[in-house]
Amino acid sequence: MLLGVNIDHVATLRNARGGVEPDVLEAARICEQCGASSVTTHLREDRRHIKDVDVEMIMREIKTDLNLEMAVTAEMGKIALRIKPHSVCLVPEKRQEVTTEGGLDVAGQLEKITKFVKPLKDAGILVSLFIDPSEEQVKASAQTGAQFIELHTGCYSNAFGNEDEEVEFTKLKNAAKLAQSLGLRVNAGHGLNYENVHRMHEIEGLYELNIGHSIISRAVFVGLEKAVVEMKELIK
Repeated sequence: MLLGVNIDHVATLRNARGGVEPDVLEAARICEQCGASSVTTHLREDRRHIKDVDVEMIMREIKTDLNLEMAVTAEMGKIALRIKPHSVCLVPEKRQEVTTEGGLDVAGQLEKITKFVKPLKDAGILVSLFIDPSEEQVKASAQTGAQFIELHTGCYSNAFGNEDEEVEFTKLKNAAKLAQSLGLRVNAGHGLNYENVHRMHEIEGLYELNIGHSIISRAVFVGLEKAVVEMKELIK
């Protein structure tokens, strides 16, 4: 498995004081130097953490793949087509949420999402859909033309260590198997940390894990370089 590092919360810390520290671009460079397969940034509509200039600088200054998380909106589609990141991950977005609360309802927006995916693919951008591990959402995702799904691991992460863990983990395992049978490649992320990530090895064929908050939290105590390397060791 590969490791993509989400650096949104470096920007959250920077924005708390309204200055320039910590430097988001430097964080991306450290992740690159430590062998991260990609750097993820979520350009939210309200720009609460990552800003447009952050995305543009990362795209310009680093060689590691940029994965741009974004909502399915006309504004974000235009930005992606202008910047042309290596990949985009389409996610649901609500202004009042602290973090992404669930997967994208692809089944309920199949026509809209299919139309949104096409110009991105035509521009050579890999498209992933962030979905809950349900049969309905996996099957709908396979109809959109997207090459990847990213399984929302939040319920598994919240259940880790209690009686619901196996139920939630089995949902992930079954969804990954179904997706791969339909020709989709599978990533996973949300809530994964240094304690629960080891079970991702039990899901055959996972391509990349996208992990942010736990790595940035760990970096407060040990530094970003060590935090990334430690996570890479756990998933390799």
